[in-house]
Amino acid sequence: MNQQHWPTELRLSKDRRSLSVTFEEGASFMLAAEYLRVTSPSAEVQGHSPDQRQTVPGKRDVEILRVEPVGNYAVRLVFDDMHDSGLYTWDYLHALGSGHEERWAAYLSELEQKNLSRDKNTKKL
Repeated sequence: MNQQHWPTELRLSKDRRSLSVTFEEGASFMLAAEYLRVTSPSAEVQGHSPDQRQTVPGKRDVEILRVEPVGNYAVRLVFDDMHDSGLYTWDYLHALGSGHEERWAAYLSELEQKNLSRDKNTKKL
């Protein structure tokens, strides 16, 4: 795999609610567990085509249980809701960090449009 971005540090916060990632070129991002979970690169979330992508509600309080290396190109994040099928490549983590504002706004907009909530087992009224 030809990665354009290479991490120099990955650090899971003590409360397990965020992952900080620093890259060789100096970029550094603090990525919330909720954000990482709802943007998981897994087929369960992304589908096999753009029209199959899922909007994942109810993950405001999700935590990361483990960060597992996958070769030298990615990590598997294991969340406390037992989701663990996404492989977060270095380039994908960089894209999540650098595009956070737009991606997060789009996610919140999707929740609103679908009458879903960030809270567990709750629909907006």
